[in-house]
Amino acid sequence: MAGRDGWAALFSSAFNASRNAMVLLDEHRLHLEVNGAYLKLLGYPRDQLVGRPVWEFVAGGPELTERQWRATIATGEFTGESALVRADGTTVTVQYAGHTEVVTGERRVLFVALSTSRWGRHSRRPADGAAPQALSPREREVVRLVAAGDTGPEIAEQLHIAHDTVRTHVRNAMAKVGARSRAHLVAKALGEGHALI
Repeated sequence: MAGRDGWAALFSSAFNASRNAMVLLDEHRLHLEVNGAYLKLLGYPRDQLVGRPVWEFVAGGPELTERQWRATIATGEFTGESALVRADGTTVTVQYAGHTEVVTGERRVLFVALSTSRWGRHSRRPADGAAPQALSPREREVVRLVAAGDTGPEIAEQLHIAHDTVRTHVRNAMAKVGARSRAHLVAKALGEGHALI
């Protein structure tokens, strides 16, 4: 298991390199950090997002009252769907997974876009509520590479295994942690430390 500094470096690297839009909020819903995919999704420069409340970019304003927000983040893991307003005035519907963590005594909330649609709201089946299981060393390795933004064929080449084997490891890891997509797997694995090697 990596030390705290190693964990911070791994998280930062995966966050910044991910092809999935990710945002880190504080407990007051202010943008603390955003990745390149999030900037591309919304079309704003970083300095127009960091420090501003996320609800300013939600169509119709905040979807949750302050009390509902606190209750939601207290659960630790949650999913949802919101319509976000892009810089050009169009909206994009985002299905997301959220994970709450306490860092130096303050709550931080990581949001990862599971899917996006510019054609309105659509639903997916909910994630399985089963308790997370430990990942094998190979599954952790594959999840770490997924978190870094590598594709299945790239992972297969790096690990000298078949692409179907990568798919199997990803599918097994998703089942073990209760994720419903690769992005959800990354969010849960990072939040729970499964991606550490």
